[in-house]
Amino acid sequence: MANTPHSDDTPLVKRARDGDAAAFEALVRLHQDTAYRIALRILNAPADAADATQEALVAAWRSLPDLDDPATFRAWLYRIVTRRALNAARARTPESPTDLSEGERPGRAAGPEHHTVAGGLRDALAQALLDLPPQQRVCWILYEMEEMSYSEIAETVDATPDAVRGRIHRARAHLVEALKPWR
Repeated sequence: MANTPHSDDTPLVKRARDGDAAAFEALVRLHQDTAYRIALRILNAPADAADATQEALVAAWRSLPDLDDPATFRAWLYRIVTRRALNAARARTPESPTDLSEGERPGRAAGPEHHTVAGGLRDALAQALLDLPPQQRVCWILYEMEEMSYSEIAETVDATPDAVRGRIHRARAHLVEALKPWR
């Protein structure tokens, strides 16, 4: 699972909410990699994803005193990251398909044909994801790539679990249709 439960966040959140910068730094260390991956998968540009993540972390620090329930910090932070990334995505057009491989490449034994087919399928999936409405894309990415539950995604995108389930279902239907040539 990409994410581990962060039940130990609550004491750190309470301290950070009271102005403890070291506690907030610890929270950042716990969540920054996932926050960056979410932004990167939405924006498909490392520099833009880093900017969106940094802006989200600054916004989280400033808004932390307003967070009512420290136990919801993770979803609250990822919601801020998601919104920053979606706003940045709306402000520009994507330059190339999202890299879904996360550094995983076929082994040396794989021949050029395998690389070509795998790369083509990866590019087709990335383009199909870019064609999804932003809320469907975000829900699909959080579920399939970040392995978040419907409830966690619902908290992150400020929707009900049923709405999230519907968005993921519609995203899957679109992706299945878009990837039919690869069957």
